[in-house]
Amino acid sequence: MGTRANVVVLPQDTATLRIEELTLPDPGPTQVVVKEYASGICHSQLHQMHRPRNSPVILGHEATGVVVKTGSDVSHVAEGDTVLVTWVPRNAAAADGPPLTAQLQVSDGLAVSENVFTWADHTLCDQQYVVKVDPGIRKDVTAIIGCAVMTGAGAVINTANVQAGESVVIFGVGGVGLSAVVGAKIAGADPIIAVDLDDSKLEFAKAFGATHGINASKVDPVAAIHEMTHRADQYTIMKVPVSGVDYAFDCIGIRTTMEQIVPACRSGHFGVGPGGTAVLVGVPTTAVELNAIDVLINEKQFIGSIGGSCAPDRDFPRFLEWHENGELDLDQMVTARYRLEQINEATDALQAGKIQGRAILEFD
Repeated sequence: MGTRANVVVLPQDTATLRIEELTLPDPGPTQVVVKEYASGICHSQLHQMHRPRNSPVILGHEATGVVVKTGSDVSHVAEGDTVLVTWVPRNAAAADGPPLTAQLQVSDGLAVSENVFTWADHTLCDQQYVVKVDPGIRKDVTAIIGCAVMTGAGAVINTANVQAGESVVIFGVGGVGLSAVVGAKIAGADPIIAVDLDDSKLEFAKAFGATHGINASKVDPVAAIHEMTHRADQYTIMKVPVSGVDYAFDCIGIRTTMEQIVPACRSGHFGVGPGGTAVLVGVPTTAVELNAIDVLINEKQFIGSIGGSCAPDRDFPRFLEWHENGELDLDQMVTARYRLEQINEATDALQAGKIQGRAILEFD
């Protein structure tokens, strides 16, 4: 006997979302059905909505919920367990398995997901995408751990492994960028520079640990970063003082920011140490052109960070601990809440840049 579910569907030929009441099949041997409390609304879903596709799509990839059904071979969760749903396999063993996308029969064809779908009051997914957590956690704001927090904070503490005293700049301070700010603060980075186009978002970022804000609509952010970070006692191969940050994180992924993060990094200290590292965190939508001479002469690096290089089984308990002890203020980070029937209103607001922080869907 299946499970009734209200599911957001993205049609093949339009970006207008609809809600369908469906019957989810009973879980297969390694699957679970999760009744959701809340789901994050991630900017990367806008990319899915506005690119060509060959079928309807079911969306969403971060949620908090409770397991209501399990398959015969499910081993690490049971019915009644509180879980976080994510799109990243929960550990190395799970990552070695094949990708397991969800498929649902909807009114205009077979709809598919990218690993999971969480814009629904119930979801069906493989056990590798759920992490058991303490049932006493907050059931709403913790939904964003499965992508926003993991991606932003993980890029800082896992991918880059930022150390105390190292300098950081973060381009784009939405939910992912704010999570990167928190990760940098917990790592002891200094300074922590936020770059955005909105003064109110820059002030908001300071509440999470940013020490400086740069409005890229008013000044050249790369020049401003270098003005803040002169090292008069260190010199480049060209015998000029070193400046720039140790780590630059692009949490947006547009061409402009992707081409700014390498120049924002510090040059190498000639004969002593390499230059800084640019980390691409946001999902890119276009090609990028880098200055290869800058990378070579100044010994800089450009690297990617997918999902914050996180292993959810390992990292989610740490993020929940940050939330519990007040270092990660998810209540402040979640600035907009919507019901499922408001999904088009929510995505329109996200597209228009009206969401400060992170938005979530809440279910009964």
